[in-house]
Amino acid sequence: MPVLIAYILVVLIWGTTPLAIVWSNDAGHFMVAVLWRMLLALLVALLINAVLGRRLFDRPGAARVYLFASLGIFPNMPLVYYSAQFIPSGLIAVIFALSPFVTGVLSALILKDNPFNRQRVWALILALLGLGVIFRSQLALDHGAAIGIAGILGSCVLFSTSSVMLKAQRTSVDAFNQTTGSLLFAMPGLVAFWYFAGTPAPTPSGQAMAAIVYLALCGSLLGFTLFFFVLSRLSPSVVSLITLITPILALTSGALLAGERLSPDACVGTLLVLLALMMYLDLLPFMRQLKRP
Repeated sequence: MPVLIAYILVVLIWGTTPLAIVWSNDAGHFMVAVLWRMLLALLVALLINAVLGRRLFDRPGAARVYLFASLGIFPNMPLVYYSAQFIPSGLIAVIFALSPFVTGVLSALILKDNPFNRQRVWALILALLGLGVIFRSQLALDHGAAIGIAGILGSCVLFSTSSVMLKAQRTSVDAFNQTTGSLLFAMPGLVAFWYFAGTPAPTPSGQAMAAIVYLALCGSLLGFTLFFFVLSRLSPSVVSLITLITPILALTSGALLAGERLSPDACVGTLLVLLALMMYLDLLPFMRQLKRP
């Protein structure tokens, strides 16, 4: 597959995932949507591995990689789906765009690899300012928004912790096996949480089921596999643009397809977060280069 097509698909999939999460929550309970999505994705992944004769545990340390990768699914995904009940899908993507900052802080704490220079410190301060503006604007509209924002921030921490711990591993596992293994290791926790929370039996509606299938096949399998494919073939600067583009696409799709609207203050906060992200990823010089003839 040409890398440009893979890049565009990753942007489209990740930019529409937040809205699909909101729609899939119409299944009646957020854990119903999570369990259906991950179970379907796991079954398809295991079937593909069986047909192709691929082995999950084909190298030492693979289980440890899957364990750390599974943190991005459980307990991360239940937290995302629960939080999606309280805030618009576009804001989910905007707040999750803060994950590079969280990853940087955790890298300094866990890996003793401090990525912060003066520009990135100012970017972090600007991102926190933008987050504060968003939090204040949403809280003025709905006190439940505080739960949603806090939950997505918690998700950023879990996702970034998973990424940092994976970076510390010396064993390389291909993208599809990493996705499959993380689903497999996360499934016991998802099933146990669904059972002990007294969640009703999975009976999603038509729209919710369509969103769940999309998230399972595209969001959980195709999206991550294509992302690792792109990451292996393009420069970090170009790949970093995905983190900047997807919140814009998520805001647009939420407005056009679900009628979501942000307050003026929330729009200001969003712009501050995106500008901070550009500063942190050092994309301003890169984008100026793109404008040159």
